[in-house]
Amino acid sequence: MRVSRNVYRGCLLGLAVGDAMGYTVDSRSLAEIREDYGPNGLLGYDLVNGYAEISSYTQIAAFACNGLLLGITRGQMTGKMAPYVKYVALALREWAASQRGWDRQERNYCHLMTQRAICQRRCMDTRMLETLSRDPRLSPLGTPDEPKNRFAGPGSLTTAVSVGLFFDPERMRRGEIDFLGAEAVALTHGSPLAYLTGAALAHLVSRVARKPNGSFRLAVQDTLDAMRARFGSSYSQTGELCGLVSQAVQYSENGALAPTTVMERLRCENAAEVLSGAVYAVLSGGDFDRSMIIAVNHSGRSAAVGAVAGALLGARLGEESLPEFYMDCLEPADILRELADDLHQGCPMDKNSRLYDLDWDRKYLHGGR
Repeated sequence: MRVSRNVYRGCLLGLAVGDAMGYTVDSRSLAEIREDYGPNGLLGYDLVNGYAEISSYTQIAAFACNGLLLGITRGQMTGKMAPYVKYVALALREWAASQRGWDRQERNYCHLMTQRAICQRRCMDTRMLETLSRDPRLSPLGTPDEPKNRFAGPGSLTTAVSVGLFFDPERMRRGEIDFLGAEAVALTHGSPLAYLTGAALAHLVSRVARKPNGSFRLAVQDTLDAMRARFGSSYSQTGELCGLVSQAVQYSENGALAPTTVMERLRCENAAEVLSGAVYAVLSGGDFDRSMIIAVNHSGRSAAVGAVAGALLGARLGEESLPEFYMDCLEPADILRELADDLHQGCPMDKNSRLYDLDWDRKYLHGGR
């Protein structure tokens, strides 16, 4: 079944909304959040000059989309291409260049490098930025088999959202998307717990996007079953990941505990804890607003949890169900809609076709120039 464009837009816009809400209070204690925003915590955007500011979680998800579209375009136009993860790596390195603000190359591959709203300096993980900024000839990025560090944080986790949204059964098997999600995170974060979480998130996003009206609880269980089957015998951390997410599901079934109590127990610091917090927020919220409030009001990585929860909810609900007031002051909203539409459409050209799309050529073959 063809996935609605509404789902693609909802996923990327929902990610940005959750990121922008959480960015305001990221890594602040729950007590500090309540001191500033009242006993109920942050209930919406805290605007800066009339805009809701997004962080690197939205930026790298957008750049990963750009890289994947660059890869598939080159494949269709030339008949040959590198593995998809190479294009994700290229895109993330260009994102890192956008954060430095100096030493930019004259030529870029990602058209997002020309979009100021998505290139402002908002890095949430300086170690990730340092990893991506090294000379690729001297310091290649990591892989699951050859990790470059033991970072377990959520800095690059949202690349897996883009990977999951990119899934098309005519293009690849779901198991390949799972592994690509792991590869994308492993580029910068070498802890098995981090890149296994990338695999789980890519699987879950692809599942929700393909069946937005299905049970989210069943989608989570399908994801855990897939992780155990694919990675359980190779990585002992699979059990830890599945245990954390299962715990979040169990908490969502226990109405006796306040959501803030649960989120503090889940900690939401490393990548796996961030995914478990997002799953809990989606299951226990009931609607987009309530889920976002749960996702960001805690002492952990509020922007990361908000971004992941927003992406999952956006994929389920679609753009039309996202409250309009979230969109009005979200600066990169139009850029994200355009990316979502391009992901939904796919490259309209191939080397044997007479069809020529000038705008697509400009964006995905000439870097927006």
